[in-house]
Amino acid sequence: MKLFNGMTVKNNELHVSDVSVTELKKNYRSPLYVYDENFIENTCEIFLKNFSSSKFNTKILYASKAFSCLEIYRIVSKLGLGLDVVSIGEIFTAKNASFDMSKLYFHGNNKTYRELEFAVENGVENIIIDNDYEHEIINDLAKKYNKKIDVLLRINTGIDAHTHEYIKTAKDDSKFGYSIYDDKIYSLIRDIANQSNLNFKGFHSHIGSQIFEKNSFFDAVKTVFEFSKSVEDKLNIFISVLNLGGGFGVYYSKEDNPFSLAEFLQEYILVIEEQQEIFGLKLESVIIEPGRSLICNAGSTLYTVGGTKKTYSGKEYIFVDGGMGDNPRYALYKAKYECCLANKVNDKCGNLYTVAGKYCESGDILINEIKLPKAEKDDLLLVSSTGAYNYSMASNYNRITKLPVVFVKNGKHRLVVKGESLEDLIKNDI
Repeated sequence: MKLFNGMTVKNNELHVSDVSVTELKKNYRSPLYVYDENFIENTCEIFLKNFSSSKFNTKILYASKAFSCLEIYRIVSKLGLGLDVVSIGEIFTAKNASFDMSKLYFHGNNKTYRELEFAVENGVENIIIDNDYEHEIINDLAKKYNKKIDVLLRINTGIDAHTHEYIKTAKDDSKFGYSIYDDKIYSLIRDIANQSNLNFKGFHSHIGSQIFEKNSFFDAVKTVFEFSKSVEDKLNIFISVLNLGGGFGVYYSKEDNPFSLAEFLQEYILVIEEQQEIFGLKLESVIIEPGRSLICNAGSTLYTVGGTKKTYSGKEYIFVDGGMGDNPRYALYKAKYECCLANKVNDKCGNLYTVAGKYCESGDILINEIKLPKAEKDDLLLVSSTGAYNYSMASNYNRITKLPVVFVKNGKHRLVVKGESLEDLIKNDI
């Protein structure tokens, strides 16, 4: 297993930010989500430092669907990031984390009236329009609350990024955005710009997630600028803001080859500046929205081994005390992860295991075939790079309680999300 910054091995035992896995298990039991707070802060700084320009303002929004809770919102707020939110629940969480609501950008292909009203009423000033009807709803709500709302239109560039089918978002048949190749988009833009209580600022574009090819992002920039220029020329409407989304690939296993984030961001800025010069746009700001790339490698999940089983076919399993309820990504995408026996890190990896969970489902697999030391009952198994979309996608399948979340930093640990109790499972039952 790759050891990320902040992970060390002492006396054959894994430590995260100088906290041992044994100490974590003792204090919080298992399974358990563990986040390295230094790693989060350092990654935020990489974005802030390297995505910067003297020709326009730059904004970093944390795409919080990757991992949402009060404490992560407090941290990114303190560091100066804005927030990409996609639901009333994320807006409510941000409000209760005392986030500056003017720094929220509200996305979604089917925002409900209730969600839009909650956003406007509670000070969300930036909304991304994703279809041809919600601008009138937003305008009516802005009138009702005597506000002006800045809006972007999500556009679909048709760029087919090389990633999993479920996380491509810019194909011509995507549910997200409005195609730039549909001539009706120009009348839609004119209608949005003519709404009395909306400030039409520009466009949002996002081509997908877990993308490793830099040119996919660079091509998208060129396409967005070219389209923006055509809008200015045809409609005489000034484009001042471009939101280019996120999707920057991260390391999960040896098959992944992510680019250097700092180097890429510097190249990215140069491409954006070059296209601004070519097309003559006078931009006020350019926005990006990292989610997975900001949080994924900061998080791990700690499990306890219940036992092993060698099947009649010869396949050998390690059973852990969690599974698809806390990490459904293998079942959804056949997502690949790395792991280690965290109390036997330096032991020889001579056994080929499949790591399986405790859920009553044949597809309850975390890792299919990985070489590890000989596993025994009560060993601690840590799966790395579970910081994004694991806690967010967790469920109560089989009526199993959701895991607690612990942040570690410089030898100290603190609970930021309580694990569910059995009583929590039935608190909404009637």
